[in-house]
Amino acid sequence: MKLAIGNDHSAVEMKKEITAHLEAQGIEVVNVGVDTTDSCHYPVMGYRVARMVADGEVDGGILICGTGVGISLAANKVKGIRACVCSEPYTAKLSKMHNNTNIIAFGARVIGIETAKMIVDEWVNAKFEGGRHGTRVDMLTEIQDTQDLKAAHEG
Repeated sequence: MKLAIGNDHSAVEMKKEITAHLEAQGIEVVNVGVDTTDSCHYPVMGYRVARMVADGEVDGGILICGTGVGISLAANKVKGIRACVCSEPYTAKLSKMHNNTNIIAFGARVIGIETAKMIVDEWVNAKFEGGRHGTRVDMLTEIQDTQDLKAAHEG
């Protein structure tokens, strides 16, 4: 498995620890974030990771900023991306199982490193269930592609 990781200035240390945690499990990690606490713009890192995921260069992505919100919003602007902000492991697991997320995000100012590791582990190890969830993910894609959802007009 190969994952891209991106971060802003608020999450340098957390990114380093998550990277080491993943590499210890044999997961290849591509760092596209910053390694300095000098102020930077999180949309750049969100876009870089999302582009790599959308282009198939990596199997998924991890994004970390102060809250995880801004960087995930940037990623979700890229076609084909389903990024989810997670502050606990259960949401991370179900985001993959039910929504087939391809990027997770969290906040270095919101959670501690041990919670971040649990979130990453649950997400990495979860598998998309398909079935009725596949239908719903297809609906998300329809909204993305057409800016409409025929099913919404059906009630």
